[in-house]
Amino acid sequence: MRVLIVEDEAFMAEALQAGLRHEAIAADTVSDGDGALERVAVNDYDVVVLDRDIPGTHGDDVCATVVRDHPGTRVLMLTAATRLRDKVDGFALGADDYLTKPFALEELVVRLRALARRPRTAVPPVLEFGDLRLDPYRREAYRNGRYLRLARKQFAVLELLMRADGGVVSAETLLEKVWDENADPFTSAPRVTVSTLRRALGEPDPVVTVPGAGYRLGAPGGKA
Repeated sequence: MRVLIVEDEAFMAEALQAGLRHEAIAADTVSDGDGALERVAVNDYDVVVLDRDIPGTHGDDVCATVVRDHPGTRVLMLTAATRLRDKVDGFALGADDYLTKPFALEELVVRLRALARRPRTAVPPVLEFGDLRLDPYRREAYRNGRYLRLARKQFAVLELLMRADGGVVSAETLLEKVWDENADPFTSAPRVTVSTLRRALGEPDPVVTVPGAGYRLGAPGGKA
């Protein structure tokens, strides 16, 4: 999952970014509405965590633009406003969720995962492909009933592959969704992580390398 944090309080933005990264959620930060619109225009974010009261383009206008121009991106309003009228207004703009400050990071993480699980086309809460089973909420993965001890990046890569349901996921997509904007575009991190994921999954290997295209899940043993 990749998230954009729109927050003008630097300490808050940095704390949220660090906390989400610890949960294997790639997070970029921006401090104003104009920057938010620029980022959303060039990056494929799953969720925008949006403070309403930000410099530049107001958060309400950012929300309306994201809802109109990027229907696949969810918006979670994050604000100090606690009045019911403020919440109603936020939802009226098309926001998918609303969280008031102060809040616990654990609650934000749960809400983000709930939003990511509800894209425009519905997906099941627990993902299954062949003998693989992955529960994004509990952060648990199994193969043939065997619990898989996966590092955070390995889990995130496996989740992307399972959501693709046999479709090809490019290394560029892995880099965009699992890492963040600070990642070197020429890094070998996706390839290395896929390699370590394969070892963690065990034999027969369910990950298929598609030359020049990326990776996908196939029948055990790497066959289509």
